[in-house]
Amino acid sequence: MEKSGNNTIDRIKTSTRELFSGLVPLFILAHFMHHVPGFIIQSVQPSIRDHFGLDYLKIGALNGVYNASYGASNLLAGWLGGDHIAPRLLIAVGVAGVAIFGLFVGLSPTYLMMLVALIIMGILGGGYHPSASPLLSDTVAVEKRGQVLGMHQIGGTLANFLTPLLTTTIATFLTWRGPFIVLAIPTIAFGIYLYALLKRRQLGGTLKQVQTDSFAIRINQRGYVRRMIAFVTLGTAVQVFVFSSISFIPLLVVDQYGGLEQAGAAFLALAHFAGLWAGPIGGYISDRYGKVPVMLTVSLAAGPIIFLLSLGTYWWLLPFVLLAMGTCMYVAMPVSEVYVISNAKANNRSTILGIYYFASRGGPGILMPIIGKLIDQFSFSVAFAWVGAALFVIALVCSLLLWGTRD
Repeated sequence: MEKSGNNTIDRIKTSTRELFSGLVPLFILAHFMHHVPGFIIQSVQPSIRDHFGLDYLKIGALNGVYNASYGASNLLAGWLGGDHIAPRLLIAVGVAGVAIFGLFVGLSPTYLMMLVALIIMGILGGGYHPSASPLLSDTVAVEKRGQVLGMHQIGGTLANFLTPLLTTTIATFLTWRGPFIVLAIPTIAFGIYLYALLKRRQLGGTLKQVQTDSFAIRINQRGYVRRMIAFVTLGTAVQVFVFSSISFIPLLVVDQYGGLEQAGAAFLALAHFAGLWAGPIGGYISDRYGKVPVMLTVSLAAGPIIFLLSLGTYWWLLPFVLLAMGTCMYVAMPVSEVYVISNAKANNRSTILGIYYFASRGGPGILMPIIGKLIDQFSFSVAFAWVGAALFVIALVCSLLLWGTRD
């Protein structure tokens, strides 16, 4: 019995060393830095709304333009990355470049200039995910891809969780412009350092990506296209609908519940807090039990959970609903990535990843203004009810195309 216990401990230690060696810690930090500038605006949108005199449609557009340009840039980067542009350059620009124009967002004197800065910020950020995720996954065995990409997701989750708290704290002393300036400076420095480090280690160069046995993939040609489209659609829909809904939480808390702006930011952070454990655990479970069952579970649950936001009178439900929404979204992220990386053909893997990131990151750019318009025309409750119902219908249709498959 004691020997068996020692073997288990040894396996855990070995697995931990493998997960936290090499590129994983570096890219957890890179992922954190990459998402900080783009997430600041959501935390201070009530102040921006008041400063520029915006309605819900315009504030939704302000949130949406970054996501739309970010998604479009992912599509282009997925095609160019590796063969045409060195992945390490795309990764570094996705960190430092985003921060530079995040600084310009905070310094913008007009609404129009802020829109332009956000569009450019999104364009520069699009190369990070199509470059970082494959680079990481190709350095580990197939059976650990989900875990590694789940660990990588922690960086983005930490940014989403901590940025609202940091932003409102800084804004208390320096107005809403302060967080854009204060948080941009270390991010720019880290992006430059990251590029120099990857170049020194000869990682992420054009046509020099790490190629290990894990690169070999097993593809069942029969129904391959149908399954890939259905799975990518599911993963995209969960992320777009949940993320877009969560983005309006600060306004919901301030305008409907009469809470302080700091309370709105805290609830926003709570939704993303779930990702600190949902991503790694979701990736681990998908490695053991299959990507399809995990994705079907979270996608079918996400729509009804969003619908619960429409029950506005039951304010005590909000923390539980937000944690559940965050769990669904952050489980879907690494599972979607590892499914594409493990099932796409070698000659079109980057392109499919680019399409996936384009849709999942750019989709909120379309949906956010629609939600804002629904709120303007009707109410928060009506908007969230329609969003939840639409997501459930999409999940139901896609589940029929994936039912009975595991990976």
